[in-house]
Amino acid sequence: MSFAPHVRPSFRPVAASDDAFLFELYVSTRAGELAAWGWSAAQQEPFLRMQWLAQKRGYEGRYPSEGHCILEHEGRPVGRLWVVRGELELRLVDVTLLPSSRGSGLGTSLLRSLQEEAAAAGKPLRLHVMRNNPALRLYTRLGFTPVSGAEVEPAPPYCELQWSAPAGGPVPGAA
Repeated sequence: MSFAPHVRPSFRPVAASDDAFLFELYVSTRAGELAAWGWSAAQQEPFLRMQWLAQKRGYEGRYPSEGHCILEHEGRPVGRLWVVRGELELRLVDVTLLPSSRGSGLGTSLLRSLQEEAAAAGKPLRLHVMRNNPALRLYTRLGFTPVSGAEVEPAPPYCELQWSAPAGGPVPGAA
């Protein structure tokens, strides 16, 4: 994968010893939501741990682990990436960055690299995202569009997006 010159992450497979970091990462994605609920730290921790374990077990039971990696920058973990490279598509299961790494260009670089990989393989890149996730703006900016037929009424909390390489052209914005 290629990245902006100022953003040079490394990748390594997830290990059991990463659970504390992965929990911290998950908690960082829920901070705003839980702050609005007014729960104490003592109330939040067991709820978050239960939710994280459910997500972890769900992903591990459904997706191959070889696409799951820790993103590191300057020797420190800054996020995770889970991609399934299927026969018909690349599926972005999860990309999550610590708040301190968001807005750095890392997410854009990761997605553009996946777009280049999908284009080279002649496959679409698909993902699900919550409708209220700020990353939806990034996906839209990078050319992801709703999957036809994925919209139902009432709208579910997630939408499925897809990116396909433009016919006969390079990936927009790729260097």
